[in-house]
Amino acid sequence: MQRSRPNGIVIAIDGPSGAGKSTIARMLAEQLDYIQIDTGAMYRAAAFMLSSADVDLLDLEAVSSFCNDLEIKLESDSGKQVVLANGLDVTKLIRTPEMSLITSRISTIKPVRDAMLKAQQKLGAKGGVVLEGRDIGTVVFPDAEMKFYLNASVEERARRRCEELNNKGEQVTLEQTVINVAQRDRQDSERDISPLRQADDAILIDSSKLTAEEVLSVITAFCKEKVKNMVVKL
Repeated sequence: MQRSRPNGIVIAIDGPSGAGKSTIARMLAEQLDYIQIDTGAMYRAAAFMLSSADVDLLDLEAVSSFCNDLEIKLESDSGKQVVLANGLDVTKLIRTPEMSLITSRISTIKPVRDAMLKAQQKLGAKGGVVLEGRDIGTVVFPDAEMKFYLNASVEERARRRCEELNNKGEQVTLEQTVINVAQRDRQDSERDISPLRQADDAILIDSSKLTAEEVLSVITAFCKEKVKNMVVKL
């Protein structure tokens, strides 16, 4: 039975690193006047804070205690997302290739996932939200009204990531970025807890040869069609 949410529907966008999830989620949220919950940024912030505090990751009680006391906020500044962890602006610090790999490892730890799961479900419970990640449609919101799985070839995702990092002044090569993306895919897909996979009822979209605007158009059409037969209005 479809549940009713006072603020609108829950839209889940899953997929591997570099598929364009964050960009599409942001554009879709703006178009629908929904709230974007960047779950990837939340995990990155948790990973950064855990590694900075030198928490023993083998001590699950210590990890759980640390994560339960960790407050992560997603704010907007002139249209740009700002990520705060216990009041510290970590927006730029969490977007490095090294932090991507660290995040993939730390996100396999159950206390970390439990804390992030609780925070994400609380933020999206009333609907009117767009969430992107790797297990939104399978674990966080298995009852989401709309689910999408956004994918692209490893080469294309690496090209995008390399371009993004170079534009930020970081010196990375396409060859190394391909290796990093493939490694991240393996870590995400093979982890024991909430591995990356497409939900059975998710709509697959391959963005390899599509612009962000084209992907947005496809997803928006699906969402509006879904809402037509619901009491909740966009």
